Amino acid sequence: MSQTDGQEFSSRVKISFMLNGEPVELEVEPWSSALTVLRDRLGFKGTKEGCGIGECGACTILVDGQAVDSCLMFAPQLNGREIQTVEGLKNEKSLHPLQEAFLSDGAVQCGFCTPGMLMSAKALLERNPRPTPEDIVEALSGNLCRCTGYVQIVEAVESAAEAVANAKSTKPEK
Repeated sequence: MSQTDGQEFSSRVKISFMLNGEPVELEVEPWSSALTVLRDRLGFKGTKEGCGIGECGACTILVDGQAVDSCLMFAPQLNGREIQTVEGLKNEKSLHPLQEAFLSDGAVQCGFCTPGMLMSAKALLERNPRPTPEDIVEALSGNLCRCTGYVQIVEAVESAAEAVANAKSTKPEK
């Protein structure tokens, strides 16, 4: 607590949000980034810090279903939102189809960019379940990879889109 003109004020802000389907409540400094809160305070290490200026996409998370660079987002902006990190892709029984496709199609090299790529791809597939290769390239344009030529990554997203479509078409109607 600090004191100015006889009034006390706190430099911390209370926030609450849903993180990978679970409620989170904590106090944060208003100037802290969503990235540092997710990684350092909450332990979600899949969200990586690459450049720190929104150029590489390694820190991509989903905020209300939209891909966002968490290094450019202040932690208080998480308040009241639905947040998903790469750790939220996997369910209790299996990997997400995107994770499976990245593994089977050789889209994972060193792995540093992979969480951000997966989250950008998930946002794409949520809004466009049948993307063209051009759609995929555009959706991943904010994510940099130094290891691949992006061919395997685009192919993996195409494979995942097909797997998701096939899974939906084989589910029995209720």
